[in-house]
Amino acid sequence: MVGWWWIVPAAVAVLGAIWVLLALIGLFRGRILRGIFGGLAGAGLLAVASIAGLLGQNAQTYARLTYERPVATLSSRQLAPQYFEVTVVQPALGDQPDRTAVYPVHGDEWRVEAQVLRWKPWANVLGLDAQYRLDRLSGRYQNIEQERSGARSVHALSSDADPDGLPWSLSLWETARKYRRYVDAVDTLYGSGAYMPMRDGATYEVWITQSGLVARPTNAAAREASSGGWIVAN
Repeated sequence: MVGWWWIVPAAVAVLGAIWVLLALIGLFRGRILRGIFGGLAGAGLLAVASIAGLLGQNAQTYARLTYERPVATLSSRQLAPQYFEVTVVQPALGDQPDRTAVYPVHGDEWRVEAQVLRWKPWANVLGLDAQYRLDRLSGRYQNIEQERSGARSVHALSSDADPDGLPWSLSLWETARKYRRYVDAVDTLYGSGAYMPMRDGATYEVWITQSGLVARPTNAAAREASSGGWIVAN
């Protein structure tokens, strides 16, 4: 969260304030011209620092709002008609290693869902990116009737248990939802999902953006599976 956009303007502002203070001391000691010119120079530094800080804030807003990163890689292996084995790899976070798990999934498509906490722009400026937690993996049928009556597959991608083994945990999602009326930093809390066709050997990447989840094919099998059925919107 520490950035040049406030450190440099803050340093310039401190120099300006010192210069203004020295100018005031000079005025009290009868050094009129030195005090006037010193005060003008100090005020100029304060103005420059203010403008630089505002421009830095604006630049940081744009950088934060366009930030995205991969949160999972999914690959599918067909075991039977409309029945697949889906491998989900979640990349390492901090000192935690990659998490890999294999799930049986019924249907034509996989669907990944996440809980997303999006901050207001001023909180983005302070360094708070959209927060997420992968929630579940499920199967999805392209045919509506099959979706109503077909075999279902739903798997949890996260656990509410504390990773350190403590008997309690603090949920950022629930805390933000409960106390958002007192801290006006949360823009919205919502569920986001992304789905893609399952094919034998197809691989995809799921990315988190400030708007939610986005899925992208990463090999030829996935691109071929996801390329059909599109309609051009006029």
